[in-house]
Amino acid sequence: MKTAKQRNDNKRSQLAWLIGSAASGAAVLSLATIALYPHQSHPQALVSAKVVKKAAKPAAHGTSSREPIVYKSPPRSLIPQGRQLFAEDCQTCHGPSAEGSVRAPNLQGLGAATIDFWVSTGRMPLADPTEQAAIKPPRLSHEQQLAVSAYVASLAPGGPAIPSPNLGLANLSKGESLFAENCAACHTITGAGDALANNIYAPSLWAATPTQVAEAIRTGPGNMPRFGPGTFSNQEVDDIVRYVTYIQHPEDRGGLALGGVGPVAEGFVAILIGLGSLMVAGYWIGGRAQ
Repeated sequence: MKTAKQRNDNKRSQLAWLIGSAASGAAVLSLATIALYPHQSHPQALVSAKVVKKAAKPAAHGTSSREPIVYKSPPRSLIPQGRQLFAEDCQTCHGPSAEGSVRAPNLQGLGAATIDFWVSTGRMPLADPTEQAAIKPPRLSHEQQLAVSAYVASLAPGGPAIPSPNLGLANLSKGESLFAENCAACHTITGAGDALANNIYAPSLWAATPTQVAEAIRTGPGNMPRFGPGTFSNQEVDDIVRYVTYIQHPEDRGGLALGGVGPVAEGFVAILIGLGSLMVAGYWIGGRAQ
């Protein structure tokens, strides 16, 4: 017959086993919830109504609370400075009048927005024209960027001027929908960027300014398609820009964002840390009971 001590030890062991089983079941249920409802643990993938309401506050960008995005040409007084900067940094590849060469394309008629995008993001001037232009700190100051843009825009008419988004009128929810339909396939829904074919990649949008996002939409840099007014209205451009500014600093209500890659990383952390910790705790309790 078992002694009272043995019976008590058995009861403690059974209790520890029940606690460990319950903890394991809770962990599995949590993983199933993450798999079935990933948007609840990853708020970047779906903009909630609360965030949309919060985003309705006027933003610092834009010139009027009643008009959508507006376009402004750089001051013509900067053209002489731009001509000198272009001769120093650009004409070796693009030609003295931006007519293009075997090393670089023709820039005439592209508009100030195209030039401003490439120089403000640091993609130009490019040291090696055979490589894909990458985002880096710009070599030119803001005034110099406007000067080069003003000079190239003065060579031939055409192309959009530099946009100034008005985020105070933008709709975050509509911007998320438009971005998901037209941009997420390359840039991902979180704007992290992704690799494409033939060593080409879609860059991250996390450091892009509202002006640069609007310029990219209207001019289509590199392999990106150009979305003109017939595709996106000025209001829709504002909406997309608003969404991009949101994903740069999202409201991670679920806690740690884990790089914004969704339920895969969250499930891995849940298994490795959550379930692993519960198994260790159950083993420790069982060992103490014995």
